[in-house]
Formats: sequence, C-alpha cells, structure tokens
Amino acid sequence: MRQPVDTGEPDRLYTLTQGRCRADDDTFDLVTLIVSECEPTPGMQSEHVRILGLCRRPIAVVEIAAELKLPVTVVRILLGDLLATSRITARRPPVTRAVASQPDSALLMEVLNGLRNL
Repeated sequence: MRQPVDTGEPDRLYTLTQGRCRADDDTFDLVTLIVSECEPTPGMQSEHVRILGLCRRPIAVVEIAAELKLPVTVVRILLGDLLATSRITARRPPVTRAVASQPDSALLMEVLNGLRNL
C-alpha cells in the first residue's frame, strides 16, 4: 500500500503562493535547470531566498522541490515569481542523442502488432 504524500498545511501553501494554484505558464518541467542570477535581497520571501541559495549551481526543479519539502506545483509558482523578476534563469537540459533518435510511434505500433501476431 502506498504511503500518503504530505503536501504541507493548506493554509501555509496558500500563503506561500499568494492564493495561486498553478504557474502562469509551462516554463518549468521537472528537469528544467534553474540557476540564480543574483543574491537575495532584504524583504524577500524566505522560500525565494532558499531557492536562490540552492540555485547557485544548476539544479533541477524536482530537486528544488525535494530540498524545500514542498509540492512541485508550489515550487513552480515560486520559480515563476523569480523568473518574472529576472532573479533566475531556466533552461531545459540538452536533448541527448538517445532521446533524439527514438523511433516514431508508427514504428512502435508495427512492432507491437508483430509481437501480438507471434
């Protein structure tokens, strides 16, 4: 049986995201690399400060969520705030040759049908 995931207290998460339930766009997937572009400034939200500290070296969105012990959805919203103020940059990891050379779905369907006919 799967253990329930602790997503934090709803009131706290609501406060962290200022009531938003999703990021403004789809800039951040789980493997998007985040790098901080500045040091924290006085008056910043503590989670923003922690994110900037974690992102001194490139780090994936999923790793940030794990370090902060926050749901990925909340982290994406916080990252969107930082990206909007140019405090971070986001970049997707380069596509590897293995990913780029995967067969198309039509070929995979042909293989599947061939296996079924065996």
